[in-house]
Amino acid sequence: MTDYTDDIDFLEDDALGDATPAADDQQLYEHWKMEVDAGQAPVRIDKFLAEHMQHSSRNRIQTAADAGCIFVGDKPVKSNYKVRPGDIITLRLDRPKHDTSIHAEDIPLDIVYEDDDLMVVNKPVGMVVHPGAGNFSGTLINAVAWHMRDVPSFDANDPEVGLVHRIDKDTSGLLVVAKTPEAKTALGKQFYNKTTHRSYNALVWGNLTEDEGRIEGNIGRDPKDRLRMKVFEPDSGIGKPAVTHWRVLERFGYTTLVECVLETGRTHQIRAHMKHIGHPLFADERYGGDEILRGQRSSSYRAFIRNCFALCPRQALHAKTLGFVHPRTGEQMDFDSPWPADLQALIDHWRAFISGTRREDERTLL
Repeated sequence: MTDYTDDIDFLEDDALGDATPAADDQQLYEHWKMEVDAGQAPVRIDKFLAEHMQHSSRNRIQTAADAGCIFVGDKPVKSNYKVRPGDIITLRLDRPKHDTSIHAEDIPLDIVYEDDDLMVVNKPVGMVVHPGAGNFSGTLINAVAWHMRDVPSFDANDPEVGLVHRIDKDTSGLLVVAKTPEAKTALGKQFYNKTTHRSYNALVWGNLTEDEGRIEGNIGRDPKDRLRMKVFEPDSGIGKPAVTHWRVLERFGYTTLVECVLETGRTHQIRAHMKHIGHPLFADERYGGDEILRGQRSSSYRAFIRNCFALCPRQALHAKTLGFVHPRTGEQMDFDSPWPADLQALIDHWRAFISGTRREDERTLL
């Protein structure tokens, strides 16, 4: 399958939802292009595109087709068109494609370590790491471009330098950025060969029965929600293989603080895996963790949870440690990031809750 875009994620539902019927003489701009594989079986184009446009629902694609925005070759097609091997499919809209080039922006960076080859940064909550759908500025790489603006050899638009890995917008913690192609290649190999060391801290719903465990399950797009990932059986042939190791750090009765270590680095891996075993991340709206899933029915407990959600209004997940071999010196580099204020406040709140509960239990026994 030939995909002519750098990042398919820019095709949000909002973009397709704005598709309106074009006048015969109206200029249309190409936003996306794909060539169908030689071995592709005939299938409706709306179903085909729903599987390949990760952030676009089938309904939105049908709307775009009805508006005459889905083309095969030079002809617009309807939703029931069946794709054939070799078809060139394009999405054409009545506005130019957004400029996705990276521009330097004066945004503060929390730099944990830096030398001529790389930098390790502590990403705050709410910052997207790279321009994409709906976030074309204010990203971590925009900040890196500003920081490196006086280094002629560094071009933030060059894929051979820059981010080596990513974390979600509302996940905080450590990331490594390569300043040279040699550093990015060497670091990329370490991530690919699983020789890096990464651990996350997460607060999850429920009291895990064991002290540690291993989760294995392929991760792919949830067919019912394209913005969410779903876990499939390892031998299903769906999604990509993923393995997460977890161990309990602290128990709070109705929630548990865990450390997660990744063998793989799939999109939403920890969030999807913990949801899969019945322990979604606390306050994780996308995976159902923003509701009261464990605990008491009392109004005081409900108020306590609402206060917790207010203290940390995002998934309770932090990329705490990062370790790798320096690409030039061969030295082992290990970094640790303290919890951000919102996560610290949340954990302190749960500690106070469980401490108070234990004191009440002790008084009851006296």
